[in-house]
Order: sequence, then structure tokens, then C-alpha cells
Amino acid sequence: MQKEKNHIEELNKTLAAVCGLYCEACSLFIGTNEDPARLLRIAKQFHISEEAAKCYGCRSTKRGPYCENCKMFSCAAERGIDFCNECAEYPCSDLKQFQSEMPHRIELWDDLEHIKIFGCKHWLKSIQNNYSCPQCGSINSAYDSKCRKCGKEPSCEYVAKHKETIETYMKNR
Repeated sequence: MQKEKNHIEELNKTLAAVCGLYCEACSLFIGTNEDPARLLRIAKQFHISEEAAKCYGCRSTKRGPYCENCKMFSCAAERGIDFCNECAEYPCSDLKQFQSEMPHRIELWDDLEHIKIFGCKHWLKSIQNNYSCPQCGSINSAYDSKCRKCGKEPSCEYVAKHKETIETYMKNR
């Protein structure tokens, strides 16, 4: 439990994408930092090198292939804002489209609202719980139906809440 507590204290904005996603629950981030086999599978799936697939989070100097050319990241940088919800044009059409495309983005509006009201640090503590396995505490992605470390099903609160949508998406890919 002490390790988990220290981890929460270390959380900072580097794990929070400008769009409101939680980087630590991303399959690329997990693969890069903890699970080389996962990273290799993803790299093969997208026909890219493992190095190209690596991602250390939205605000890092090494982002994954999807985030590398992110419109929201570039826009936030140009406007000098930390999160999309700080923009006068929020929510813009790019963010609306982005949110609607994949199940791991379902709670994006709620997450950005949480950040706006309570701040990034509070949101990070909350969102970490949303993606943590209730049995072993491991962070899982929205696409891990079972915990990637202990096998508990569902892997986390997020998957429990959105299981049907996630399963439908995965079947139709």
C-alpha cells in the first residue's frame, strides 16, 4: 500500500493529456513502461517499429504514433493552455470528433470538467482509481477486460462501467 500511496503523491501533469485522457492507462504507455510484449504486439499490429510505438505520455518529448501529430496538443501549445477546456472554443469540432471515435474516450467531458473544477492533481488521484484493478491495484487500459497482472475481471471500474461498448467496439474493429 505504501508504494501505491507514494505513486499517487508523485502524480503530476505529465500523465494528463491536454484533451483530458489519462496517459498511464494507455496501452502504448503501459507497453513502453512495463510490458514490452504488449508494445511489440502493438508495433506489429500497426506495422511500425517498437521504437516508433513507444510513448511516455502526451506532454513528453516521445509520444506514440497517434499522439505524435495530435491536433489538440498542437492547438493547446499554440494557445498557451494546459487543457482543452481552458479554450474559448471548447469543445471544438476536432475534440468532439476525437471523443466520439473510441471507447476509452467516453468519459472525456466528465474528466475535463473534473480537472476544471478540482484541478489536475485531484483528477489524477480519481482517474487512477478508475483504471486500477480492485484486487491488485495495477493500472489497466480500457481495453483490458481482465487485469493484466492478476487476471481479475473486470480489470477496473472503467471497464466495468463501459464493458458493453468496449466489447462492441473490439468486435467491429
